[in-house]
Amino acid sequence: MSKSKLYPWVVVGLLWVVALLNYMDRQMLSTMKPSMMIDIAELQTAANFGRLMAIFLWIYGIMSPFAGMIADRVNRKWLIVGSLFVWSAVTLAMGYAENFKQLYWLRAVMGVSEALYIPAGLSLIADYHSDKTRSLAIGIHMTGLYMGQALGGFGATIASAFSWKTAFHSFGLIGICYSVVLILFLREKKINTVESVISSTTKPSVTKGLALLLSNISFWIILLYFAVPSLPGWAVKNWLPTLFANNLHVDMSQAGPLSTITIAASSFIGVIFGGLLSDRWVQKNIRGRIYTSAIGLALTIPSLLFIGLGDTVFHVVAAAFCFGFGFGMFDANNMPILCQFVSSKYRATAYGIMNMTGVFAGAFITDWLGKSTDAGNLEKDFAMLGGIVAFALIIQLWFLRPKATTVE
Repeated sequence: MSKSKLYPWVVVGLLWVVALLNYMDRQMLSTMKPSMMIDIAELQTAANFGRLMAIFLWIYGIMSPFAGMIADRVNRKWLIVGSLFVWSAVTLAMGYAENFKQLYWLRAVMGVSEALYIPAGLSLIADYHSDKTRSLAIGIHMTGLYMGQALGGFGATIASAFSWKTAFHSFGLIGICYSVVLILFLREKKINTVESVISSTTKPSVTKGLALLLSNISFWIILLYFAVPSLPGWAVKNWLPTLFANNLHVDMSQAGPLSTITIAASSFIGVIFGGLLSDRWVQKNIRGRIYTSAIGLALTIPSLLFIGLGDTVFHVVAAAFCFGFGFGMFDANNMPILCQFVSSKYRATAYGIMNMTGVFAGAFITDWLGKSTDAGNLEKDFAMLGGIVAFALIIQLWFLRPKATTVE
């Protein structure tokens, strides 16, 4: 394989590590609460801990559209390097925090810096890969997010063996060092055509980009199609261990690892399978990516019913595996589908808006299911999410009809 054909996969490999660090650094805090509250008394109350987690989500969500606009207008290599360096420095600094206020503001800065990565990273991968490999490349990158989410739990292991400060220091330094690796090896996508060179002299207009996106009916459908599955997606992230413990009548120490490992493993397989299938299918049928994504999302509907209402290990674990596999197929194809309807000039902006809606959907469903749990309705309400997903699936299949495999 020539260097020109190999480098797009080098980009995926380089950004896979960034994706891992992106999720690992944000997840560590949730696993280290018992260790941290010994030194920071304010964390002993659930309300304060909730504030600490919520500030990240709100800042991350609000910043996502702006992050996309920035990524469409600047060199994405340096945006990614800067984003990684800042959130890693924040992670390092959290190890020196002595009170709740310091942690709170550091968490807010992390929300800004981490939001800058995803739109830039995904649009860069999409530009480097053609229709034949785009979904697989995006899917492989998504496995970095899943791995980071899983490895975030090792923060608690380090905190237990050494201290929570050591955990933050260690992972912060790793990210800072890796930003140097990106400086050396990551490259912005070169412009190859005369037309692209001419158009690149004028940066994409923010107002024009937003006007084009918001007047594009297909983009609104994609936005709905992305946001609705985010409801069960975040519900699974935040409430699956509780459901496992309730439905299987086991301790959280068993339910937690069983649920997270099941979802992580199945999602990993799903994004790879969904990427390979989509890249092959779109060569024969222009709606191949949409159909692949639809199959994956359809798998989550019965899965939600059995996750919510199942009462045996086989039913619940099998349903969780099916959900992760299907959601992985869906996850691998969001950016590639977006590429069929949105110009490469505005993809990062478009994905930033999508990311914002997904995060806000997550904040809503997390709060709603918390109230549902207190009322004793978690299992039933979780199962009802399947109906909402079915609605989004029907809308997507009926209205999304691309005219080209990629819009340049």
